[in-house]
Amino acid sequence: MTQQNLVFPARVLRGAGVINQLGEICAGLGQRALLIGGHQALQAVEAQVRAQLLAANVTLLAQEWFGGETSINQINRLAAIATELQADVIIGVGGGKSLDTVKAVGAQLGLPFITVPTIAATCSAVTPLSIRYDDNGNFFDIFPLPQAPAAVIIDSELLAKAPPRWLAAGLGDTLAKWYEFRAVSARHPAREGNALSSLAHSQICYDVIAEHGPAAYAAVLRGESSASLDQVLDAIFTWAGLTSLMSNGAHAAASHAIYEGFTFCDKTREFGHGLLVGFGNLCLLALEDRSDEEVLDEMRLARDCGVPLTLREIAQLDDAELALIVRESVHAPDMENMAQAVTEARLLAAMQRIEGLAARV
Repeated sequence: MTQQNLVFPARVLRGAGVINQLGEICAGLGQRALLIGGHQALQAVEAQVRAQLLAANVTLLAQEWFGGETSINQINRLAAIATELQADVIIGVGGGKSLDTVKAVGAQLGLPFITVPTIAATCSAVTPLSIRYDDNGNFFDIFPLPQAPAAVIIDSELLAKAPPRWLAAGLGDTLAKWYEFRAVSARHPAREGNALSSLAHSQICYDVIAEHGPAAYAAVLRGESSASLDQVLDAIFTWAGLTSLMSNGAHAAASHAIYEGFTFCDKTREFGHGLLVGFGNLCLLALEDRSDEEVLDEMRLARDCGVPLTLREIAQLDDAELALIVRESVHAPDMENMAQAVTEARLLAAMQRIEGLAARV
């Protein structure tokens, strides 16, 4: 049997108000906590975190901004702060980049860490890897970690209050689990246990979002939690996380390669990982030469989940900027997982096909 190291979160809590268990969980891991996150996330949960830790007799040493990028410099900076403060547990709050930074800091120091996503934009809260960038936000690498979160706290009430575009990002990123794994399987068929399990999980991701994604997105547009939101949160965090874990990271293809290409353009870099991946999903379908009818069906699902269907919805790009994105996408490592070689001309034609079909959605 091929050796494989699967690293899972120790605990995953999901439901309305589960952030109120943070103090108890943290007290079981350490007595000196460092809180790290994005500016808006820290503002949103700082009072709850402080009250929870106070009630559990855990010292909140400090709260630190994660630095804006999951870069080696920011990871090292925060690791030095945690060491100086003698932290024995780290709490991360925010979106994908802040949580990826916290995971890398915790793994570097060998400290337990808790992730509290405040937006449902990616499965970063559960996965034992960090997507690293340089200090300017350009994609650098996917960095596997030797440990996963000690606990993941997925509070649906908290997430329902986030801007709807971030749920749309999570829906787009999670749909990619199926589109990309299916594409990868065309070149490397899933025959063994872990690969078959990951493929099955990716199918669940798609099925849950196809059934519940539009209703969940509509509810969040109203600022409401809902049963549909609970379902898609399971898909975004749990089922998508299991897809990544069981595939050992070998499930990404054109959708993520196109996202990586977008990170090289100043106009598109900060648009949102999952939103860009969501647009990349549509381009992947075009690269696979799927029928107009199938692509249009998937575009309608994307639209109802808040995912952009055209480049114009992302940014106004000139020819040089689009050429840069296409070039970097084609040369991104994930693009090599496509069954057929993707050239710049093929990718540009796929983007143009999606632009044309968008008028029929």
